[in-house]
Amino acid sequence: MEALDADYGAAVARPVAGINYERLYDYRFRDVDQAGRQAVWREIASYVHGRMDRPQRVLDPAAGRGEFITAVPAAERWGVDLVSQGDIEAAGVKMIIGDIMDTELPAGHFDGVFLSNFLEHLPSQDAVGTVLGKLRAAMSPGGRIGIIGPNFRYCAREYFDCADHTVILTHVSMAEHLYAAGFEITLTVPRFLPYSFRGLLPPSPRLTRVYLHTPPLWRPLGKQFFLIARK
Repeated sequence: MEALDADYGAAVARPVAGINYERLYDYRFRDVDQAGRQAVWREIASYVHGRMDRPQRVLDPAAGRGEFITAVPAAERWGVDLVSQGDIEAAGVKMIIGDIMDTELPAGHFDGVFLSNFLEHLPSQDAVGTVLGKLRAAMSPGGRIGIIGPNFRYCAREYFDCADHTVILTHVSMAEHLYAAGFEITLTVPRFLPYSFRGLLPPSPRLTRVYLHTPPLWRPLGKQFFLIARK
């Protein structure tokens, strides 16, 4: 009888608490053309890398499917993410699967850190400050951090359509966070990229290139901020 009870207890064990991010991202990107998305990110990565003064030791602490870190033209590339979403290491990236809060990073090593659509997923504003402080400690003096994220001021209606968006951020609050963490802000763009890849037109590297080099288009179409700061 004890064995039967043990088997039954295993069968009805409580599920793991929290969001299953692997399933969440599978659902969120189910209709996204990944090859087209990657081609677009090659353009974004090249542009962002140039604006960050072309760092050569780059960390992406929320690498996701690796669109940025596999495309950025840097000599040394590191990625961190909670779940494995592809064979990013095949592109020569040192990939760490884990929570950035717990990940051990080399002190003073990176001259470039890039975050895209990550900080709004953290549990609190204090957590944003904690992550920025940890990343700063891993950066070399003069290194640049670049941050792209949805600007609540311009996309409030769709901001919480993502189940894992928890923290509200704007370009103003993001600048405050960076300064509080000890950074010197060198660039603030309130409106940069559109909110998502789901649009009327298919992803196009050529159109993306034109868009990135035509700032007047950012104001009517951009819903994500872009900030760069220096350690």
